Amino acid sequence: MKDKTSTKDLSLTNNERIFLEVKSIFRPKKYKNFNPQGLKIYTFNSGFKKKYKDLLIIIFDNLVNNYCVYSKTSTPSAPILWDKKNNKGKSKALIVNSGNANAHTGKEGLNIIENYVKKLCKIIKCKKNEILVSSTGVIGEIFNPNKINSQIDKLLIHKTTDILDAAKSIMTTDTFPKVSMNKIKIDGQTINIYGFAKGSGMIHPNMGTMLVYLFIDAKISNSILKKIINKNIEQTFNSISVDGDTSTSDTLAIFSLDKKNINTNKLVNLKKISSEIYKIMNDLAQQVIRDGEGLSKLIEVTVNKAKNKNQAKNIAFSIVNSPLVKTAITGEDANWGRVIMAIGKSYEKINQNKIIIAFGNNIVCKNGSIYNKINYKKIDKYMKNQIIKITINLNLGKYSRTVYGNDLTHEYVRINGEYRS
Repeated sequence: MKDKTSTKDLSLTNNERIFLEVKSIFRPKKYKNFNPQGLKIYTFNSGFKKKYKDLLIIIFDNLVNNYCVYSKTSTPSAPILWDKKNNKGKSKALIVNSGNANAHTGKEGLNIIENYVKKLCKIIKCKKNEILVSSTGVIGEIFNPNKINSQIDKLLIHKTTDILDAAKSIMTTDTFPKVSMNKIKIDGQTINIYGFAKGSGMIHPNMGTMLVYLFIDAKISNSILKKIINKNIEQTFNSISVDGDTSTSDTLAIFSLDKKNINTNKLVNLKKISSEIYKIMNDLAQQVIRDGEGLSKLIEVTVNKAKNKNQAKNIAFSIVNSPLVKTAITGEDANWGRVIMAIGKSYEKINQNKIIIAFGNNIVCKNGSIYNKINYKKIDKYMKNQIIKITINLNLGKYSRTVYGNDLTHEYVRINGEYRS
């Protein structure tokens, strides 16, 4: 099968060039790393990228429970379609490639997955419904499954690696790998909870292009995994937006590694596990938004005193996704008129004469007009910060919502204008 591509043949793919040329101002000084037990991690350069690792294969020592959340897009990628049809909540392996999303590739895209999954099943002796697959990268381009198959052939003689290397292998326009980990004690046992993610652009709620893999080395049922993820996803991965675009490929998967038996019937244990998994999810979500394509500033929008949860959420995202608000933040301009505009275009029923808007602690408008004690010097100084907080009080009810985004720069346009170049 010959590759069909419109990407120019350069010394490096664009994703790799972006990685070299762009560095997020929020890039961590040090990266966490971890060599987990209960699974084996393999990474390869399989040809989706010309230089860097682009294929991840994780083999679990035993069949493990898993729960997945996928993009709500109506144009899902072939891996999402394949996973939903085949996986029943048990996993022996995970395969992830970066550089090609295998999205909008029709039956051929599904046949490609069948081809390399069948190959892996023979090597590790499992059923095809015990393998999860993900892909991320350019949409609409077919690839030869032998790119993956040739690496699967090397699996049993290939060196295993660590979580940080796994995170690096799934990057596309990311400028840094995203890893998070923690330890907790339950019933006298130390439990490791950890994960990694990729995401930089095409990020918006409904499972913001984003891939997230979480692991806990304790035996937890599928129903409890589902409950924990559904409880925590709204305030983490569904509270970030880089550009308002929802990917075809977004996937979050959590795996229970069966390493330790704990009593999840005890409410105190369940709450502790859920709380720690929330911390990991929130940390990874924040890392994704801090690596937003071309960003120069983070934006934190909080809507207070809304009539209901949906009103708070809709208005917060209307503001954080507004290109005019984003560009004002880039220009360090506290243009609150654009915030008023963004509130209005949410079409939520509000009373504009009750709105109070502040940038940081600086009130800019109140009671339907400009604040009569506005301090321009303080506001101008505040706007030079790397994190800009915008607070809106609707004064209509008791509900609040905080969402996170970033500004819109020339660099974002360049990255996406050159994405396939």
